[in-house]
Amino acid sequence: MDYEEIIYQVDESIATITINRPEKLNALTNLTQAEIRHALDQSERNPEVIGTVLTGAGRGFCAGVDMNSLTSISEDGKRKGSRFKHLEAHPGNPDNDPNFNSSPTYFLGLRKPLIAAINGACAGLGFSYATFCDIRFVDPTAKFVTSFGPRGLIAEHGTSWMLPRIIGPSNSLDLFWSSRHMLGEEAYRIGYANRLCAEGNCLSEAQDYLREIAGTSAPVSIMMMKKQVYRHLMQELGDAMDESTRWMDESLARDDFKEGVASFVQKRPPNFAKIEVD
Repeated sequence: MDYEEIIYQVDESIATITINRPEKLNALTNLTQAEIRHALDQSERNPEVIGTVLTGAGRGFCAGVDMNSLTSISEDGKRKGSRFKHLEAHPGNPDNDPNFNSSPTYFLGLRKPLIAAINGACAGLGFSYATFCDIRFVDPTAKFVTSFGPRGLIAEHGTSWMLPRIIGPSNSLDLFWSSRHMLGEEAYRIGYANRLCAEGNCLSEAQDYLREIAGTSAPVSIMMMKKQVYRHLMQELGDAMDESTRWMDESLARDDFKEGVASFVQKRPPNFAKIEVD
């Protein structure tokens, strides 16, 4: 599909979504959000794709919601939804877990990794998008700001749940209350950024990371470990252990386990099964 506000590319096993509104620092419209969701569904359904990188064109990752949309919402005093029938998609969440139905919380229900390559300004809803990606590769010049308080808003889009799980309650409240700018090096120091990349390299380093795990790990194993991490954040330890034990028994019966052992013994690259989505 030809998208209007994003670029979607697949290079071998790596998909890349580039928010393509550089003149607006990649601020999100309803169309942008619908196109991102649709593209992620394409990644889910392509058995050759191991995971997706989300980044921005030009000098910004995503500056939040487009100000024209915010003005319209402030005049009406409520959210406005737009539906794009040609972009209807239901990525991830095969178990229909209600926790993973909203945006951007649906990122957590994706079967495949979603990596943020944060190359510049990252604010508001753009900050929420980055927060709900699985891993964040960050340029040292990247600049983060929550932006909620100065707009008279609360911590939106699930960030009040997710951010403290990444950087702790105190650091989260600091970023929410002050809405100060946080640069890439601080983001790495407090644990928000998983990788602090060489300047200009965050996209290529994120893609290389996915290529590396594509060559070493079973796609189904990657999917199940992501599922474990996010489901078990919301469970008691005993329940998480019981579920993990059951899933471990299932993994021992899969051909991937036999292939993993055989490839190790034979000192060759593994040939694991791909994820097939109806």
